[in-house]
Amino acid sequence: MKIRTLTAMAGAAAMALGLVSAGTANAADVTLKLHHLLGPKAPAQTQMLEPWVKRVEEASGGKLKIDIYPSMSLGGSPPQLIRQVRDGVVDIVWTVLGYTAGQFPRSEVFELPFIHTNNLVATNLAMREMLENGDFGDEFADVKVITLHVHAGQAIHMVDTPVYTAADMQGKKMRIPTRTGAWILEALGANPVGMPVPDLPQALSKNVVDGALIPWEIIRPLKIQELTKYQIEGHDRIRFGTTTFIIAMNKDSYNNLPDDLKKAIDDNSGMDFTKEVGRIWTKSEDGGLQAALDAGNEHIELNDEQLATFRSALDPVIDRWIADVEGKGIDGRKLVETARATIKKYENEK
Repeated sequence: MKIRTLTAMAGAAAMALGLVSAGTANAADVTLKLHHLLGPKAPAQTQMLEPWVKRVEEASGGKLKIDIYPSMSLGGSPPQLIRQVRDGVVDIVWTVLGYTAGQFPRSEVFELPFIHTNNLVATNLAMREMLENGDFGDEFADVKVITLHVHAGQAIHMVDTPVYTAADMQGKKMRIPTRTGAWILEALGANPVGMPVPDLPQALSKNVVDGALIPWEIIRPLKIQELTKYQIEGHDRIRFGTTTFIIAMNKDSYNNLPDDLKKAIDDNSGMDFTKEVGRIWTKSEDGGLQAALDAGNEHIELNDEQLATFRSALDPVIDRWIADVEGKGIDGRKLVETARATIKKYENEK
């Protein structure tokens, strides 16, 4: 009996050891943390970040694992994300560049009114080319850029007031995340209220703001359709500026990887991914607008005559930005011209 018991115990121990060894053999060699501001069901995670992570992990042959932490679950506030990745608190972030005003003045050109209009793929490719050509100077020298991108553009969402011309914005309290967005609102005679987008539902519900400049994409994750009655944009999805984003990696986290794992990241972070991100964010707009329509909201599409009132009011914003960055030794006028020309270069990309 004792011999059988000892034999059984030895067999069990051997089996356990085998399972541990197998588990160890199958475990990833490296695990990275990806931190971002939106919830786990937001299209930014489900349609952009999760598929990218899956492709990178598969390309690594199981050696690399990337854990996603949504909703600022690792601590801090959205404006702190870029510092977190710079300092190595996390390995990768997805964040809004404009949350840290003044740190990315050159790439800010893409946020200006009527630089980006409606083709996300073209604008994303233009950002990529200007990054590679050095047009952004050393703004991103302290991180590994996975990709830069924009969202579909700032559309107008109003709690209870329709908007048809620039004059209709006079005196309205409007949420915006960036300083260029604040300038747009000031030029329209509105009062800008800066805040990260997760804070918007409470601000709308408590009448802190009368509306917001955001894309349709964020309607569903934040249930904006329940807090507004009007969604306003120009015809053909023409918008009023946009927001710039980055997926960035800590440079040491990247440089310390073996070459095959660097390759797994690089091979999945090229031009094809830049295009894909544009298509994802374009498509995600449909679901957001439909949620608003299903809730009984009104979708207002401004015609050329109505849009002209916005163009006239917003042209000075570009001049204001040029003067501001030229005070920092940056040729803002050249950046505006380059951004427009480079977007036009890719205008047939969809």
